[in-house]
Amino acid sequence: MRKVILGRSMLEVTAIAYGTWQFGGDWGPVDEDAAIEAIRAARQLGVTFFDTAQGYGFGRAERVLGRALADELRSVRGELVLATKGGLRMDGDRLGRDASPDWLRRGVDASLQALGVDYIDLFQLHWPDPATPITQSAEALAALVDEGLIHHVGVSNFSVAEMQEFSAVVPVETLQSAYHLFRRDIEGDVLGYTAAEGIGVLVYGPLAHGLLGGVLSDDTAFPADDWRSGNSAFTGEPFRRNLAVVDELRFVASLRGATVGQLAVAWTLANPAVNVAIVGSRRPEHLRESVGALDLQLTAADLAEIDSIMVNAVPMGGPTPEAMP
Repeated sequence: MRKVILGRSMLEVTAIAYGTWQFGGDWGPVDEDAAIEAIRAARQLGVTFFDTAQGYGFGRAERVLGRALADELRSVRGELVLATKGGLRMDGDRLGRDASPDWLRRGVDASLQALGVDYIDLFQLHWPDPATPITQSAEALAALVDEGLIHHVGVSNFSVAEMQEFSAVVPVETLQSAYHLFRRDIEGDVLGYTAAEGIGVLVYGPLAHGLLGGVLSDDTAFPADDWRSGNSAFTGEPFRRNLAVVDELRFVASLRGATVGQLAVAWTLANPAVNVAIVGSRRPEHLRESVGALDLQLTAADLAEIDSIMVNAVPMGGPTPEAMP
């Protein structure tokens, strides 16, 4: 599988990372045995880069990932790159942000235990926390680097101004952000900044949280415990309009011997400022499909045709901690 250097972190990673958000419970029931099978299928396909977070079930997704990779984490730890995130916490039954130094340290300790490792390759601040000065969060993570508990520091869902403030204390090495055909708000200032600063970029949601997976329809009903069930992007007229756009994209993909999902993933990686696309397919066959996107090279003409189709799309937002069910 194609490997890339993840910006100034200098981590060598696969251009496809396997994400584990779906194993935290926000996407409906989790079959842990099936989850472990899916993660191991990713390894068999050559994936070496795995992304998770404390906030994905508060240890649940991390434990599943650690169990799935346990043998290799003992025998060939250096061949795997584990990325996790911290800075969220539950306040009663509500998910919120907490990037205070104490909570970040406690989160790193919890992640190390859940993953079954003694260091984390890449630790990312999950969301900016308005209640905690960014410099305090950065100082806490710098101390954890000095202690060897984490090796590299990144941020997720940060603006340019927030990255600049963080980097005044410790350089931001990576940014993880939402990016897909229906959500392109990081184009321009954010990706311009990361490219200029040598910051590695991982994008999540390249399949638009399932919309570009090619299986959703007007009749799709999401379970109540799936965050999409209450999201306006997956109901009503915006959903129907975007499904029509997906049909057009599917036709374009078919002319190139690809699926619409492969076209979507390849499109994110066609941006020279993007290093890695995170995919989280639960089924091994869907994961194989996503990995196949690496064989699809989109030309300037292809990208222009895709842009002409997207004129009819309804831009999507995304989940935030406060909006999760």
